[in-house]
Amino acid sequence: MATLGSTNNLAGGPPDAAAGAGGASADAKEGDSRRNFNYPLVKICDMVDELRLEAVDMVVTAVEKHPGNYEAAAKNIKEAMDKRCGSSWHVIVGEGFGFQMTYEQKNLLFMYFGALGIIVWKAS
Repeated sequence: MATLGSTNNLAGGPPDAAAGAGGASADAKEGDSRRNFNYPLVKICDMVDELRLEAVDMVVTAVEKHPGNYEAAAKNIKEAMDKRCGSSWHVIVGEGFGFQMTYEQKNLLFMYFGALGIIVWKAS
């Protein structure tokens, strides 16, 4: 009873109403929204804006086309970047890795898409 005053406005009603019929469905909706919340998050980018936009689009398309198959997604991204910008592109797609590499200036992209980390760089 002591918490009614401070939390009454947070859920739009008293806690007893939220714990009733709508409590279970609210938890399910919250879990679904976390699972479907995928967006490209660019962490490091040393590219021209036009190339960055195209590269992010290529990465998102490849990862969505090959869910769970990181090797096929990386190969798809590499082939698209080779076709668009010439050869010598390298791609890593995966979870839980670190990296240190040498790359050509203006040719590096490190981003996350959901739980996946993706690195695209050119080194000739």
